[in-house]
Amino acid sequence: MDKHTIITIGRQYGSGGREIGQKLAERLGIKCYDNELLSIAAKESGLCQEVFEAHDEKPTNSFLYSLVMDTYHPYGTGGMIDVPLSQKIFLAQFETIKNIAKKESCVFVGRCADYALQDDYNVTSVFISSDMDSKVKRICERNNVTPSKAQEMILKTDKKRASYYNYYTNKKWGVCSSYDLCINSGKIGIDKAVDIIMNYLEL
Repeated sequence: MDKHTIITIGRQYGSGGREIGQKLAERLGIKCYDNELLSIAAKESGLCQEVFEAHDEKPTNSFLYSLVMDTYHPYGTGGMIDVPLSQKIFLAQFETIKNIAKKESCVFVGRCADYALQDDYNVTSVFISSDMDSKVKRICERNNVTPSKAQEMILKTDKKRASYYNYYTNKKWGVCSSYDLCINSGKIGIDKAVDIIMNYLEL
């Protein structure tokens, strides 16, 4: 890919957003960053990776966040001494996302990447949703759990993702106005979802 392009993917749990991101990256010949961000951010920040994994896309106290944002701007390494651990982790990921995006074309899955890169005009933000039946089927097959357990996992995970996103951004998780493109993968499937994003990028 000649043009410097960044795609961010928000996703409902079980919608196939990660798979769409990976297939999209393969089609474009670029990297897809998902869990890899945790190890990179851990290495760059000096914090252990297990701490990042424990706090990954989990909500924190919005009041604490407002305090840290008042004292920690612009994003950098200063002003971190009295910042709560959860805020250090978010800010470390935030900085890692921005650093990677400066260097290369890539796909980011989750972790408020669309917000971190909202001032970059080469960013296309996508949200992947799906109907509950399709999500339950995917989670049952992938995790070998019962339909009732799968639905419980979906509701719990999406609640956490929404809280995390809404705390750390000035947008609403899953609301169409927060993204450039919203796709229901349950209706069209994974591969056609990738096709739609490819067509969008060409336009």
